[in-house]
Amino acid sequence: MSAPAPELDHSTPSQWTEASSGAVPGTGARLTVADLQTWWKRWDDPQLNVLVDRALAQNLNLAQALGRLKQQRLLMGVASASYKPEFTAGARTLQDVAAVDSYFHASIDATWDLGLFGARESSMAAARGELLNAQAQLRGASINLVADTVRRYLDIRLAQSQRVLLAQRVALDQRALGLSEVRLAQQIDSSDSVHQARMQWQQSRSQLIELKEQQSRAAHALAVLLGQAQPDAEWLAETSMVRLPLPEQFALQVLPADLLRTRPDIETAEASVQRAAGALGLSRSALYPRFALSGSLLYSYNLTQNLRTTSNQMPLVGPIIDIPLFDWWRRRSQADADEAALDVAIAGYRQSVLEGIADVEGALAGLNAQRERMAALLEAEALIRKREGVLERRQKLGLSSDWGRLAEQRADLVNRADQNIAQGAQALAYVALFKALGGAPLPVEPESATEAAR
Repeated sequence: MSAPAPELDHSTPSQWTEASSGAVPGTGARLTVADLQTWWKRWDDPQLNVLVDRALAQNLNLAQALGRLKQQRLLMGVASASYKPEFTAGARTLQDVAAVDSYFHASIDATWDLGLFGARESSMAAARGELLNAQAQLRGASINLVADTVRRYLDIRLAQSQRVLLAQRVALDQRALGLSEVRLAQQIDSSDSVHQARMQWQQSRSQLIELKEQQSRAAHALAVLLGQAQPDAEWLAETSMVRLPLPEQFALQVLPADLLRTRPDIETAEASVQRAAGALGLSRSALYPRFALSGSLLYSYNLTQNLRTTSNQMPLVGPIIDIPLFDWWRRRSQADADEAALDVAIAGYRQSVLEGIADVEGALAGLNAQRERMAALLEAEALIRKREGVLERRQKLGLSSDWGRLAEQRADLVNRADQNIAQGAQALAYVALFKALGGAPLPVEPESATEAAR
């Protein structure tokens, strides 16, 4: 009578739509689950690797999810124990009906619910569903932790890189303001030019202050992820030794769509289906009689000895049969409701698969867009360099001055900053892709626990 395992629609696209522009070449080795669970190591950044390891070892949310998983494993034993023989023992004193004698009773009782009509199998299926849900929650916490750690690290590095470029721009704007004041004093330029130069300088200073705030926020957020009260000093420092992932490190190999099944929301939906199937099996088994075996050994001793002076032993063995009669229609309605709930869970599973496909396609689209943006910025950089070369030659020939080169120098700094932003956005799209695929390591679990989950 237990509900059969429902057929789930696991179908995924044979190839990704957004991979056509070259984000995922069609040749090369297939990306495996092992590669997926160490995706950030492809950037070959030792500092990032250390941070992720620290986060996985120290994060408090991950520790809570691991504790809930351990709790659910213990509850698996409760579910299996319900259909095993149970023994109880007790002792008490009582008085006979006539209130003449008092007796001492000691008994050993045994009950064994046979779990027929699928009750045992359905209970275990529901318990396995709860365990799978706890495992999915742990995986989700691990994935979010790794992704957030990498993001905060990228935010810090990008802010540090931008601060260096913006400091150079502030210095350049300050120099431009000084030259504008000299030109005004020599009546070569107007006061409006000085005003515009001062406004540009103040805007650059304001952006630099904002960058410092962003870096500080990212550093404190990273400290929380690592389970510490204060960020490391290097996260707040200004440094020119900044390492961002290179564009060639975003090149992916063949990306199988079946990796989607490692997503925690899909695992959660699958656990919901299993729980619903277990609940349906239990409600169906409740439509049939419940059979159990019972045994008892009673020892009785007369304490007052007014009427009887001997002790008695009374063994009792027999079946227990619970037959649903007057509430059968209520149980039937519950079974119908659980069947509808199973259909809802199956539809929810397919919905989670479709959402996973959309997330991966969106991440691939973002990766491709940032790649194209980087290519356009590199072309612009070539034009700026070419123009700077012309202006430099003109200056050497005495046909131009430093004032004429300021605009191109500023454009070069802006372009380099845009390249850093595009490089960081490309890295964030890379993070989103592997998060959409469900890539993150899980804590090592004992083999016995793995077998229990199965």
